[in-house]
Amino acid sequence: MMQFIPQILFIIIAIAAIGFFTKRLLQIRRNILLGKDADYSGQPGLRWKNLFLLAFGQKKMFRNPLVAVLHFFVYAGFLIINIEVLEIVLDGILGTHRLFAPVLGNLYTFLINAFEILAVSVIVACAVFLIRRNILKLKRFISHDLDGWPRSDANYILITEIVLMCLFLTMNTSDLVLQSRGYGHYAEHTTGQFVISGLLTPIFSGLSDGTLAAIERTCWWLHILGIFAFMNYLPYSKHLHIALAFPNAYYARLLPKGEMINMPAIQNEVLYAMQPDQAPAPDPNAPAPKFGAKDVFDLSWKNLLDAYSCTECGRCSAACPANITGKVLSPRKIMMDTRDRLEEVGKNIIANGEFKDDGKTLLHNYISVEELRACTTCNACVEECPVSISPLEIILELRRSLIMEESNAPQEWNVMFSNIENNFAPWKFSPDDRDRWMGG
Repeated sequence: MMQFIPQILFIIIAIAAIGFFTKRLLQIRRNILLGKDADYSGQPGLRWKNLFLLAFGQKKMFRNPLVAVLHFFVYAGFLIINIEVLEIVLDGILGTHRLFAPVLGNLYTFLINAFEILAVSVIVACAVFLIRRNILKLKRFISHDLDGWPRSDANYILITEIVLMCLFLTMNTSDLVLQSRGYGHYAEHTTGQFVISGLLTPIFSGLSDGTLAAIERTCWWLHILGIFAFMNYLPYSKHLHIALAFPNAYYARLLPKGEMINMPAIQNEVLYAMQPDQAPAPDPNAPAPKFGAKDVFDLSWKNLLDAYSCTECGRCSAACPANITGKVLSPRKIMMDTRDRLEEVGKNIIANGEFKDDGKTLLHNYISVEELRACTTCNACVEECPVSISPLEIILELRRSLIMEESNAPQEWNVMFSNIENNFAPWKFSPDDRDRWMGG
């Protein structure tokens, strides 16, 4: 019975880790679906192209080739090394050791060698990223919208990835030494020499068999427990984009950049003003229409998916002319604020069974009027985002609420609106006098 204790313990931990992870994902899904319905099903061919180019191929990242290559190593390491994780999980459940080795033969050695090279690449890339963030302190990484937890979050992830890769290499190195000594079950399935851990074996050659076995088992357990912990940390971190970048790229908005989505209700109001005979009879029971968005419930589900997909990389804010010139607007902060508000709403629902009015809204409590008015709608933020996020859509919806629900606009805008309403032009003179400038 004692020999099965590690397996039982592993299964319990695995079930708990997967259970907590699934529960959190379902909460995020529920939060995203709090948004209004929107149809993003058209042009599937172009959507699949976006998925492969933007999410898998990281097309926009390669505008800076060096950073893109380093990021690709980390990204590929996360995806590909899951094959190795699968073996560890099966070994933990079945009580085996290197289950795939006798099945795959030489291919197994090839795969582990590829994983080890990738692991070293991940370590180097993460070290470079830590230096860029904490020593070189690139401008977009020291912005005040990253103060507090967001700045620490990025460092925690990078350090964790370095530790996991080091555990993987240490586990392989001690395993190789034990294989060469014919020790216990390590000698049952010889794997051949591994390219990276093979170079490290002299470091471990002076250790006893018992010490090496303890190191190998400790690294094995810490590696898989670290992966389970990372898996459950992911949904609370900006690194959730590792998973959500794929659906977000698929459901990216396909309209030409700069083309705003008109509101049919407003178009109809203009039509009825010009052709009153076409106006339907008012319905006294119909709810009052809402224009724009004041809170996360008024945004589309795609806007909320954008918020959870945000990588907080700051490329949007670095390209924003308003931000560059010292305005308070930061497109990155718009996305982070939307996600923070959505998380607060989600916790409210969990606590009360349904959403109870908390006296807060995304507009005003999280995102200020000054931020919204600073936007020039130039689409630079949309163009720069590597995972097809559109801060501009959220900004426009909040501005519509400001103007059309609260009549909250600068005096200069109100004069223009009044002129358009009365004179059908931004200027304060009769439409009949428009051609007077040609006189004489």
